[in-house]
Amino acid sequence: MVAVNLQQRKIKVIISGGGTGGHIFPAIAIANELKRANTENEILFVGAEGRMEMEKVPAAGYRILGLKIAGIQRKFDLKNFLLPFKVIASVMKSRSIIRNFKPDAAVGVGGYASGPLLYAATMLHIPSLVQEQNSFAGVTNKILSKRAKKICVAYDGMEKYFPKDKIVMTGNPVRQDVVQTGGKKEEGLKYFRLDGNKKTVLVIGGSLGARSINQSVLNGLERFDEKNIQLIWQTGKGFFPTAIAAVKKFEEKGMHAHEFINRMDLAFSCADVVISRAGASSVSELQLVAKPCILVPSPNVAEDHQTKNAMALVEKQAALLVKDSEANQLLVDSAIALINDTEKQMQLSQNISRLALRDSAARIVEEIYGIIDGK
Repeated sequence: MVAVNLQQRKIKVIISGGGTGGHIFPAIAIANELKRANTENEILFVGAEGRMEMEKVPAAGYRILGLKIAGIQRKFDLKNFLLPFKVIASVMKSRSIIRNFKPDAAVGVGGYASGPLLYAATMLHIPSLVQEQNSFAGVTNKILSKRAKKICVAYDGMEKYFPKDKIVMTGNPVRQDVVQTGGKKEEGLKYFRLDGNKKTVLVIGGSLGARSINQSVLNGLERFDEKNIQLIWQTGKGFFPTAIAAVKKFEEKGMHAHEFINRMDLAFSCADVVISRAGASSVSELQLVAKPCILVPSPNVAEDHQTKNAMALVEKQAALLVKDSEANQLLVDSAIALINDTEKQMQLSQNISRLALRDSAARIVEEIYGIIDGK
């Protein structure tokens, strides 16, 4: 554990952002670490109305307020003409929230709400910290970095996007319960109804699922079966009915579809190979559990940042990459080849483990206290 000299004094912090699990779970991890530092610390979340954070944050035990803010639509859409008005309204509401809550610091984790909230915070002279999770900085965080006191990052080379003197390498906070896998393999095998003598592939497409990955796995069920390979398959909500019907005849052979996996620690513990998107949180979790993985970056993200996240690992021989457009042709065969190559698995596992940054939430909390103290 990082030695954090917090002097156990009480502070008040606003955490803003969200939109996907990749932003929300790190934000909650920071909040949990703030509470560990001092149980009396007060934390308020600010998110975007109608987005995932409005459900996930209260479920984690924290209060959240919503802004009527959305991102710009890539294709021509009349909603884009309303965006400036939404931004102005969100900045004004953020100022009101800050004046009422009186925080000592504001933290932005990315997502629609972080822009207006952190902009308002800096206008009111509240010290702010930006947590950039990806290897390619988003537009909002690049703008906010000019006013932020510190920028916490998870990848080398981020001085391309941010002032070098503000950058702190902390890594991405992760859900600690997810990465604590030691000694849990037997429990995992029982939980997922798997055979310990067979190899297992874990498929995770992110909190909302991934169509290209799901379709590729669906088309490859017969090949997995021929090779005697088991499957833990998280599909997301939309694809789940299709997947559950398809795996029915293979369930006795250890192929199981799940809309969402609540015990990811057990899933990781008994997986030999992982197929995953390359979101920042997913990559950080894979580094900490040190699993050989095949990354299929989503093309439907800003600035293609998932490909850049994946390449940061591929270039260090810490992961394999299959393009989203080639998943249907290559993904299943790549997974079968990797699961039969124990030497390659070991190489990938060792290399990805070396990239892991542990105690990231504690490092970020240390920086939060630092900007409050003017350090």
